[in-house]
Order: sequence, then C-alpha cells, then structure tokens
Amino acid sequence: MSARYLTTTIPYVNADPHIGFALEIVQADVLARAMRLAGDEVFFSTGADEHGQKIYDTAKKANQEPQEYVDHYAAEFQKMKDALDISTDAFIRTTNPAHIQAAQEMWRRCEAKGDIYKKSYEGLYCVGCESFKTEKELVDGKCPLHPNLALEKISEENYFFRFSNYQRKLLEYLERPGTLIPEWRRLEALNFVKDGLEDFSISREKSRLSWGIPVPCDDSQVMYVWFDALTNYISTLGWPEDAEGNFKKFWEEGVTLQVAGKDQVRFQSLMWQAMLLSADIKTTDIVFYHGFITSGGQKMSKSLGNVISPFDLVKKYGTDATRYMLLRHVHSTEDSDVTWERLDEWYTADLVNGLGNLVARTMQMASQYFDNPVDLSDRRKPMSVQQRIEKFEFNNAMTAIWSDISVLDGLIQEQKPFEVFKTEKERARLQVIYLVKELSRIAELLQPFMPKTSEKIQLAIKENKKPENLFPRI
Repeated sequence: MSARYLTTTIPYVNADPHIGFALEIVQADVLARAMRLAGDEVFFSTGADEHGQKIYDTAKKANQEPQEYVDHYAAEFQKMKDALDISTDAFIRTTNPAHIQAAQEMWRRCEAKGDIYKKSYEGLYCVGCESFKTEKELVDGKCPLHPNLALEKISEENYFFRFSNYQRKLLEYLERPGTLIPEWRRLEALNFVKDGLEDFSISREKSRLSWGIPVPCDDSQVMYVWFDALTNYISTLGWPEDAEGNFKKFWEEGVTLQVAGKDQVRFQSLMWQAMLLSADIKTTDIVFYHGFITSGGQKMSKSLGNVISPFDLVKKYGTDATRYMLLRHVHSTEDSDVTWERLDEWYTADLVNGLGNLVARTMQMASQYFDNPVDLSDRRKPMSVQQRIEKFEFNNAMTAIWSDISVLDGLIQEQKPFEVFKTEKERARLQVIYLVKELSRIAELLQPFMPKTSEKIQLAIKENKKPENLFPRI
C-alpha cells in the first residue's frame, strides 16, 4: 500500500463556484477513488484562497468586511463536496490560523536561505491574475487571460523572491518526464524557464492592501496572495509542526499529485517548486493540467450570460449525471465547449436511453425470470480502466465503458430474450444471466466515476429487482 497525496488548486473565492472548478474537483475525485480502490492510502485536499486585492475590492463594493465576504463564498465552495459527491479529506482555508503560521514559516525559511530581499519596483499589475506582468507575457499590451482589464502601473517598495536563483534546479526538475502532464505543458514550462526567470514580488504595502497575511518582522507589508496561497498544499497536511505525521507520510514519503487548470503552469510548476526548493522541501512529483470549458465557442462570463453553475447542473440532471458529462464529454486536457443544448442531448442519449434503459430492461427480465439473484461467482473480471485513469484519460475511460454498454444494448435488440422466453425459457434465462453478469462488471467499472449509480446497480443485482429510474427524463 502506497501513501498518495492529491490536491486541487484552491479556488479564489471572489465569486460563486463555476463549472471549470467543478471539472477539476471531479477529475481529482476520480483519481482519489481509483487510488483507494487500488489499495493506496490517500489524503485528498481542496480549499479556498481568501486573501488578495480582488477579494478586498469586491468585498468593499459589497459593503462587507473581507472576512465576512470570504466566509460566505468559502461555504459555497464547501457545498460542492456534497453536490458532486467529492471524497475529500480536508478543506483548507488561507484565513485559518494554522495556515497563516505555515505561510509565515515558509517566508522565514526562504528568507533564511537568502532568497527574499526588498527593493523599490515599478511595473504593470493585473488585478485579475493578482500578479505583475513582464513585457513578454503581454499580448497587444494586455494580459492574455484578462484582456478586458486595464493593467495598473504600480510603483512601491516590496519584498522579492530570488526566482532567478532556481533556473538551473527548475530545469533539472522539469527535464524529468512525467513531472507535468500532458507532455506539452512540461515543454511549455521548460521553454519559459530557458527564456530566463525574473525575480517576482511577494509582498504588498499594507497601506495599499491590508487584506493579507502579515510579513514576519515587517508590519508595513502583507504577503502577496500567491506566496501565501501556494503554501496551502503543505499547510493542509499540518506542516510545519506535523503533529499528526501527515506531512511526513504523504508529502515526504508519499507520491504527490496536484491537479490544476492550464493557466496555472507558471504558478504551480515554477513559482511553487522554487519556493519548495528554497525551503529545502521535496518538490511535487506530478502536476496534471486540464483544459478550459467554453460555452458557445466563448469563454464563460456573466456579461455574456453563458455561465453554467455546477449547482444548476446537479439540480437539473443529478450528481452522477453531472459527473458523467464532465468526465466523458469534456476532454481531459484540451478545451471543450459545453452548452445546455448539448448537455440535454448527452443526458438523454447516454444516460436515459443508454445506461438507464439497459439497467431497467435487464433487471426487469432478471426479476421476472429468476426467484433468486444471479450467481456472479464466475463473472469475468472487468477490463481495466485503471491504466487510462493513471494516464488522466478520463474521457477515454468513460468511452470504453459506454462501448460495453452499447454492446449489451445491441445484444438485447438482437437476441430479444423477452420474446425468446415465451418459447425457450432456459435459453432466455442464459441470455439474461450473461446480461446481469456484464452489468455487474460495468457497475464495478463505474465506481470511481459515478459512485452512487454503481452502488444502485450493484444493489439491484444483489436484490434481484428493477431499481427506481436511474435517470428521469427531462
């Protein structure tokens, strides 16, 4: 049994949860469940990033204190655990006292290494990214991720992290295949480092931004939100005291895996890894980057009215159906387009007329033809989708399962056991026995993807009865 540490990024809680983070947390949950099924001991963490300029500005506009504001939105993100059936072990908030102490300890260790210094600086700041932008990062003079936000020219005295000190070590880290997945993200990170690293600001003047973690031994400054937030990946394990031994077990001696969006490469695989190197802490073993979800060919935004809430998805389709559509119809690593029209089509075709219909027809026949549950002792073992999960090919794994569902549907259409039973009862029973065994195998494969559906199918087989409609028509 291996110790496995798994974490999502921690979303910035300045707005309601969106479908992009729903994708990330569901992908991570599949990984966690698959690891546990394989016998590994897993620590699965997510949380809330609660400091920074955007939070402060938005709270002021809402006439709220920042803490009151983040308390509300952190609670909204915590609701996703139940809404999407997420099996997390921890929810870390960057306003937690233990996290604040950890972030300050990370600062002290990097400072003791000689990697933190103070200087006056003037640069272009993107409030959307909460970071300064270099000229090479801009497209037509704008932040490519937030082209509608005007960059602010800011001049102040800040603390800086000696990012440039870690160019060689980051190159060594990134040259190991598998550190970043997919491969082209690793190459993207390598090219960024080869172009040269500029030291980055890790604090803000308290007079300009009071909502942040105080810099140790300097009351005039607060930590830059990214330096603070990135430390969550180890503070959630109890670092630095490690009273329960989770940091030693899952980070130092375990295999560490972070799941993040494609816009996070610089932060997760460069800045965070440099901070770990500076603090003499083991670097992350693997970071997996997923793509974005667009709608109608455009980035989702409130102004366009094309935002899709994960809670609205669950309300309309149910938890497991929402998980299914995010895992099968959203590409694991590329951008994917999702609209309500497509969601309706997928739900009806794949779940109502697909899996749901197969379960209903099979178990209806089984309950009529047999007094006792079908004996599964000689059922063939499920094909392994574990390899596809380990390669982060969630959509391919689901497609393989649905291929089997389609085969069983075809068998029912072709063999028509419900008609054969009228004249050849034994032959029809053999046909249904095969269908039930295969359905059991499919239910087992669905465990990490659609846990409640898997459980319902297995219970129906065990009790030899047709279950309630798994996927009601919309």
